Amino acid sequence: MKKIGFLSFGHWNPSPHSQTRTAADALLQAIDLAVAAEELGADGAYFRVHHFARQYASPFPLLAAAGAKTKRIELGTAVIDMRYENPMYMAEDAGAADLIAGGRLQLGISRGSPEQVIDGWRYFGYAPPEGGTDADMARQHAEVFLQVLRGQGFAEPNPRPMFPNPPGLLRLEPHSEGLIDRIWWGAGSDDTARWAARLGMNLQSSTLKNDETGEPFHIQQARQIRAYREAWKEAGHTREPRVSVSRSIFALVNDQDRAYFGTGRNEQDQVGFIDENTRAIFGRGYTGEPDQLIDLLRTDEAIAEADTLLLTIPNQLGVSYNAHVIESILTHIAPALGWR
Repeated sequence: MKKIGFLSFGHWNPSPHSQTRTAADALLQAIDLAVAAEELGADGAYFRVHHFARQYASPFPLLAAAGAKTKRIELGTAVIDMRYENPMYMAEDAGAADLIAGGRLQLGISRGSPEQVIDGWRYFGYAPPEGGTDADMARQHAEVFLQVLRGQGFAEPNPRPMFPNPPGLLRLEPHSEGLIDRIWWGAGSDDTARWAARLGMNLQSSTLKNDETGEPFHIQQARQIRAYREAWKEAGHTREPRVSVSRSIFALVNDQDRAYFGTGRNEQDQVGFIDENTRAIFGRGYTGEPDQLIDLLRTDEAIAEADTLLLTIPNQLGVSYNAHVIESILTHIAPALGWR
């Protein structure tokens, strides 16, 4: 394993039990945690995007602010729902944020998961192509986004512009060189992982995927990663792709950890339907003493296949405690799994 980062969903709730009670709390604490994670030696700070929810929604102001406050850590999303995105405007936002961060963005995009409202993307002005689905629309938006990130001119210049134009067709600005190689697709199935490979995107695989074989989650996810890498090889890409997996992992190293997570419950995969047609499997979490966790995680085939591990965090417990959660993994668990 080469890299370890955290993944925050950015929940906020006015409950007195939450340390993240407003949207401002969620955003500002995310920046502070990115700074703290960098100081601890973590490799990445990633954020999940949901619409119509008390969570992060518009990621680029957050990524730009975190980029201005940090120097080394990767800053990313896991994932942006492309059903809601204007790929042209998104490319401008992404280019600006990446330049502010010095080329550290790692943007995970996807079709998205079931949302808080019915067909929420319609309120954003989008509709699937005739005869198509919302998934088709998301992939179409993704392909346009990738195309414009290549930085090639495509727009006919005005012969009488307000300001002088460079020669030839015009591209979107600002353009950030190399960002095209730092786009990831969050794949829920083996087929979409292969599709992402053909298009040259890196792969993000979360704790949820289609249950395609009935096997344990980590085995299905490892098979998905191998299918992705084979498709990448067949596509003839020259660079080495990156692959991340997400996990909920909590090392019990003090009484506070045991009070929050030491419930002794039996952690196992869960299977259900995320819509009327899709049977899905949700991967187990890992909680225990460091030595126990090391033994368990060594048997996780998908972690072994991936180069990047994203730790999902309970952001409403505050910056200080989440920094402790990250530090506990980096100190007590990660070295035994081959990190650095």
